Formats: sequence, structure tokens, C-alpha cells
Amino acid sequence: MTSLLTNNAAMTALTTLKGISSQLDMTSNRVSTGQRVSAASDNAAYWSIATTVRTDNASLSAVKDSLGLGSSAVDTAYNGVTNVIDQLRNLRAKLQTALQPGVDRTKVQTEIDAIKSNMKAVAASSVSNGQNWLSTDGTTAGQATRNIVAGFSRNAAGVTTFSTIDIDVSTTALYNPLSGGSAGILDKVTSGISVDTLDISATTITDTNVKSYIDLVEKALADITKVGTKLGSSKTQIDGQKAFVDSLMKANDRAIGTLVDADIEEESTKLKALQTQQQLAVQSLSIANSASQNVLSLFR
Repeated sequence: MTSLLTNNAAMTALTTLKGISSQLDMTSNRVSTGQRVSAASDNAAYWSIATTVRTDNASLSAVKDSLGLGSSAVDTAYNGVTNVIDQLRNLRAKLQTALQPGVDRTKVQTEIDAIKSNMKAVAASSVSNGQNWLSTDGTTAGQATRNIVAGFSRNAAGVTTFSTIDIDVSTTALYNPLSGGSAGILDKVTSGISVDTLDISATTITDTNVKSYIDLVEKALADITKVGTKLGSSKTQIDGQKAFVDSLMKANDRAIGTLVDADIEEESTKLKALQTQQQLAVQSLSIANSASQNVLSLFR
């Protein structure tokens, strides 16, 4: 039955057009953003999970940056240690030269002083991100341990915790630039003498004294080699943790993608179909609206 007051066909066509337009808007948004869940209204549960994982990834990114800074600090300290080891070997050779008959020990001492000065300069300049692990007072509160943030986790209750890699710089210090406190490996006094203060220029210095100095240097070499080994182990640990954090971030990215990413091929195909449906719905609405005009033509 045709009614002049109510156009049922037009109302049906309009409802269909609105539904298609709504789907078209949703599909267009998915194609343009690449996400099927870009707001909480799309899927509250998935949006909440994805937002939490993104927050975790931001924290992991900060952890990765911390590990990068820690790795740089270890590299700097290790390079300083290897340089000092080479110079200690040179110092030992100078002391061995001083044992030869007729050698002017005053001139040898001049060379030794230059080596000692160079070692102290290397230790003092081994600074990374404001931290020096070779020239430091490891006994001062807050100075004995360097904490490198190395991990982040969130438990079921949502409580977050950070783990650290701890470096005891009191065991890596070659010098203590401050008066008092515990001395470093090279300025630690043993039997009244340290590598930093040894002097063979005095006429009272005997071959026995020089040999004891050689033993002192040998001991320092052994101790500093241990420091290098420790730093190498720390570097391996930091690099391993950095690789793990990187893989964890990628896994989180994949998890987020599984929850919120749109299938672009599917959505693009759907978009074309909806555009066609929209055109047909517009034509159907136009036909339905013209029905009343057809009724009027009967009275002409």
C-alpha cells in the first residue's frame, strides 16, 4: 500500500544507507590508521592491554638507554685499564734497566715519572657520562657502587620493578683523587711505597730496593689485569641484557600488532565493496523518494 504520509521504502533505504556509511567510516579509519583498535570505543579490552604493553615498552626503551650508557662506561674504563697495563709493562722495563751496571738512575727516574704522570692522566680522563671508575673514592657514601638499570617487569597486580647490574668501583679504582679513604691499586702504599710514589733516583736506593719495586709493579699488573677481566665480564653481561631487552620490545610490538593492527588487504577490499554499496543505497533512496511523485501523476 502506498501512503502519502509515510514512505516506508525511503525509511528502509535511509536506514540501510546509514548502516553502510557507519561501516564505511569505520573501514576508512582502519585503512588510514592501519589499526582496527585505535580507541577504547573500538574494543575496550584490547585497547587497555595494548596501552599497558606500550607503556611497558616505553620503560624498556629507557632500560635499553641505561644499558647503552652502562656499556659506554664499561668500555671507557676498560680502554683506560688496557692503556695503563701497557704503561705498567713499560715501567717494569725501566726498572729492569735500572738494575744494569753503570745506568744513570736519575735519567731512568725521569722516564718513570713521565710514565706515572701518563697513567694518572689516563685514569683521570676515563670519564663516561660524568662517571669515572678508575679515579674515584670508593669509600665515600654513594660512590662505591654504580647501578646500571638492566631490567623492567610488571607483576599480575600491576606493580613494576626494576633490576640493576651493580659495579663495585672500589675494586676498579686505580687512584683515589681525594685525601683519606681507601687508596686505589696504583696509589696504595705497601711497605712505605706505592707505584705512584716509587723513586729510584736517590743514592741510597740499592738493587734490592729496585727489585722490590719490580715486585710491586708486578703485583699492580696482576691486580689491574683482574680489573680488566671483571670489566670484560660486566660488558658481556650488559650486552647480553641489552640484546634480551631489545628482543622483548620486539615481542611486545608483535603482541600489540596482533591485538590492534588491521588487515590492510582485507580492509581495502571491504572498503571498495562498501563504497559500491553506498552508491547503490543512495540510488535506492532516490528511487524510494520518487514514489510519492509517481502517485501524484495519477491525478493529472
